[in-house]
Amino acid sequence: MERIDAVVIGAGVVGLAIARALALGGRETVVLERAEAIGTVTSSRNSEVIHAGLYYPSGSLKARLCVAGRERLYAYCDSHGVEHRRCGKLIVATATAQIDKLRQIAGQAEANGVHDLRWLDAGQAQALEPALRSVAALHSPSTGIIDSHGLMLALQGDLERAGGNLALCSPVLAVRCGAAGHVLQVGGDAEMEIETGLLVNSAGLWAPGLAVAMQGIDPARMPKAHYAKGNYFALSGRSPFTRLIYPVPEDAGLGVHLTLDLAGQARFGPDVEWIEPASPDQIDYRVDPARGLGFEAEIRRYWPGLPEGRLQPAYSGVRPKLQARGEAARDFAMQGPAEHGMAGLVNLFGIESPGLTACLAIADEVLSRLAEAPIARRR
Repeated sequence: MERIDAVVIGAGVVGLAIARALALGGRETVVLERAEAIGTVTSSRNSEVIHAGLYYPSGSLKARLCVAGRERLYAYCDSHGVEHRRCGKLIVATATAQIDKLRQIAGQAEANGVHDLRWLDAGQAQALEPALRSVAALHSPSTGIIDSHGLMLALQGDLERAGGNLALCSPVLAVRCGAAGHVLQVGGDAEMEIETGLLVNSAGLWAPGLAVAMQGIDPARMPKAHYAKGNYFALSGRSPFTRLIYPVPEDAGLGVHLTLDLAGQARFGPDVEWIEPASPDQIDYRVDPARGLGFEAEIRRYWPGLPEGRLQPAYSGVRPKLQARGEAARDFAMQGPAEHGMAGLVNLFGIESPGLTACLAIADEVLSRLAEAPIARRR
């Protein structure tokens, strides 16, 4: 049985960032990925937005790690040639009843350490984006867009230059946790066992199920997985907008917003469609064209000039949620030795947006959790 210093399960953007940090710290590190390529699920099925950190509750991991990670991510992109752009975004109130909510967002952003928001009246907002209709807006100049696959390739490159390795088509079939190390049964062309002193479960949609099946920790302490599918529609033809446009947030998401890719192509989404697959392997990522009617109605609240027939089904992603439909939004969950009592193990749950923005800060947080002493085991 091979012994390795550190193993990360999952080669999404967060898993790669964690593995990079472990390898740069001098640890022999391997990333185990069940798919044939990196970042094929949540990391490649999102809006590719670098978030400023406006909405999240004060003191939450999402708020702290997003704000800390944002500027680090911009600097990383500059130093590694990852394509990105600080295009900014407008958060828009389309009715006077939403202005109080907009003020609450401004106050929350200030509490989170985001100090560059600018309040705009309807005329000022329209001067920036002539096609926009609003009664007021917040301008966030720190928001940007990024080539998420380019970012993951850069993280992988750093990992490998530091001596780390990526193993694709390597699903983790079982984990036995112990005080002296953790033993993983790994599938693939030739099944094998690996022992490691440090283990990070960054398996995204699969993380809760994997954690429940780990031998040696209490499955009752693991959260239940919930899944919120977000559908996206693309705009055929040229967009009149140069910034991202976000409506006032809704439950479980940030509303049907307009984002731009690095070529200037506009896309809309995600919406929120709660799903209950038997497992993440059973998720249907197809976009129902009929949902386009609801998209058009939402978009016309802030872009009344949207031409008929310009929306085309694009793609969908699924957000790993820790709350069920109708429940209050939950923070990132990082269960380390202080929570589950097992040295050298961190489980990550509910790492959705702003996980991409915060990936470098999340990596540092995970390393600090790995260094924690375990609590006394509970009976």
